[in-house]
Amino acid sequence: MKPKTPPVKSWSVYIARCANGALYTGITNRLKGRMADHNSGKGAKYTAAFGPVELVWHKKSKTRSTASKLEARIKRMSRLEKEELARIKLKNT
Repeated sequence: MKPKTPPVKSWSVYIARCANGALYTGITNRLKGRMADHNSGKGAKYTAAFGPVELVWHKKSKTRSTASKLEARIKRMSRLEKEELARIKLKNT
């Protein structure tokens, strides 16, 4: 019998800026590790091709479902709207 894995405490939706200036949006339950994956070429195909990446925005969600819905909303935003999200987040940190 497989040992049970502990439940994920939270999910993060994030925007990363690639070396070519593009903005990549994703979700994860281990943000630091995911950024390391992207920067080592083990992340998404896009970030492997256009990395390294820099985290410019993130928000925690309690469930994968809410994180996925927010990710979808952000992916529908214009680049200008995504840049505004990143600008506001960096200003407030």
